[in-house]
Amino acid sequence: MFAIRRADERGHANHGWLDSFHSFSFADYYDEAHVHYGALRVLNDDRIAGGGGFGAHGHRDMEIVTYVLAGGLAHRDSMGNGSTIRPGDVQRMSAGTGVMHSEFNASKEEEAHLLQIWLLPRARGGAPGYEEKRFADADKRGQLRLIASPDGRDGAVTVQSDASIYAALLDGEERVDYAVPPGRRVYLHVARGALEMNGQRLEAGDAAMLEAEPAVTLAHGAAAEVLLFDLA
Repeated sequence: MFAIRRADERGHANHGWLDSFHSFSFADYYDEAHVHYGALRVLNDDRIAGGGGFGAHGHRDMEIVTYVLAGGLAHRDSMGNGSTIRPGDVQRMSAGTGVMHSEFNASKEEEAHLLQIWLLPRARGGAPGYEEKRFADADKRGQLRLIASPDGRDGAVTVQSDASIYAALLDGEERVDYAVPPGRRVYLHVARGALEMNGQRLEAGDAAMLEAEPAVTLAHGAAAEVLLFDLA
């Protein structure tokens, strides 16, 4: 069985410099029916205006994954890391016992578009950590590319959480079939474009929550970019 949540059903906050849609309860947005889904705690669809960003702030006991869709995001943290991530880059920050960081649009003029993902860790109080890897479009074209997993297999970033994240790009006749492991659930988020999931049409910002489904089939994409979360 699966449930569809449409893009306009998400929480929304527009701060001028930041236009953000919340798939789960976040900040001033609370929805008791959408607090988390397995280990997936936050999925924010953020658009940051040129020159805008988040000043230094702290996190702890959370696995934070950033997936850039357009533009660039400049990151600095208290572990000494500093870089600008762009489309194709995946950044993982383990907050653990505590970390400070800042994130700003790398451009003064162009908008940055990204997905901010928080995963609940398997255990609290771990050591903070950072990792960044690049995944070419060719590796995601017409297939699910693993970008984050608990064991870092296949070159994915390593998360201290019971969650694996896949990314795919689909157009036209391209088709992807994902066999859901027994006892697992899937959360599918359409980052942009449109496609069919198990025969159901999904547009940008839409999501599907699947439980007790043996497989996920993605097809008939129209400039689609999707993230698939395999969760306990």
